[in-house]
Amino acid sequence: MKVLITGKNGQLGWELCHRAPKAGVEVFAFGSSELDITQSGDVAQVFSCVKPDVVINCAAYTAVDKAESDQENAYLVNETGAVNIGNACKDIGARLLHVSTDFVFDGTKHCPYTITDTPNPLGVYGASKLAGELGIQNVLPEAVIVRTAWVYSTHGNNFVKTMLRLMQEKPQLGIVSDQIGTPTYAAGLAQWLWAVVGQGDIKGMYHWTDAGVASWYDFAVAIQELALEKGLLKQAIPILPIYAQQYPTPAKRPAFSVIDKTSAENDTGLHTVHWRKQLASMLEQLK
Repeated sequence: MKVLITGKNGQLGWELCHRAPKAGVEVFAFGSSELDITQSGDVAQVFSCVKPDVVINCAAYTAVDKAESDQENAYLVNETGAVNIGNACKDIGARLLHVSTDFVFDGTKHCPYTITDTPNPLGVYGASKLAGELGIQNVLPEAVIVRTAWVYSTHGNNFVKTMLRLMQEKPQLGIVSDQIGTPTYAAGLAQWLWAVVGQGDIKGMYHWTDAGVASWYDFAVAIQELALEKGLLKQAIPILPIYAQQYPTPAKRPAFSVIDKTSAENDTGLHTVHWRKQLASMLEQLK
């Protein structure tokens, strides 16, 4: 089976490449410098040459705050690029797995968002990702779309690695405590996506994060505790809870973006792992 992965240099793309099945799968991975998904002709040419059986689209414009002043490029990648990939998959008969985000929701619920809840994005990033979802569903209704959240990895830049750096540089930190979601180790999401690749009858919308809930403050406290245990930090610093309004950003974030993973677990037979256990696994890799 030929599997084409876009966004190979991102956190999830990197994990997918490094966790591909040892047998029966031939991976063709592309970064943005090798495949510009905003150019439909380039996408069609690469897809017709590789002739993949499955495409996993991890390529995305993910700069949430920058998107507020860079709307054109956000939509170009997240909507136009996604539709280009959908069309190319349709033309060659390839199956598509597309990655989206919890930011399609406005965060006004107080229980986990289900796959049938109505999206209402708060900013350009979420709106552009929703436009990509709708575009793909229009051209390729049988595509798999998985929404995820708070992704981190040993590879690339993310909240965990930023916290580890700041905890060594700063005397104390103030971390937002009134935004609630679930961290997601990209390795776990990659494992779920490979399970979907192996089950050809799976299609439609899914949600996947690690298990449990946390605020960014809770996440930061856990990062410090586990990093101290594993010798990645030498001493603890005070971590203070702050409100989101004390840390204004160009893009408004959903206050609550926990998503329901029931169908993703039931349909694949894989079960989510608590985020703290996944965090410990990731930090172990950094030692």
